Amino acid sequence: MLTIKCAACKRKLWKYDKIGHGQVLRCYKERISQLYITELTSPKITCPCGKEIGLDKGDHIKMIPSAFVYSGTKRNG
Repeated sequence: MLTIKCAACKRKLWKYDKIGHGQVLRCYKERISQLYITELTSPKITCPCGKEIGLDKGDHIKMIPSAFVYSGTKRNG
C-alpha cells in the first residue's frame, strides 16, 4: 500500500494499492482505499496547496511524475 503525497508541501493525498514493480504513472480510482483530500471530480487533480498532481481520465488519474512522492510498499502482481 502506497501513501501518495504532494511533492511541494508533503501533504497526504490518498492511499493507493499499487500492483507490480513499475512506476506510478496512473492511479486507478477503484484501488484508492483512503482519500485525504476532499474530491477527485475536476479534470485537474490538485493538492490544497495549489500544486497540480494529475489529470482525471475517468477510471484513473494520469499522474504528473514530478508533482508527487510516495512511501510504502508495492504489491507483487
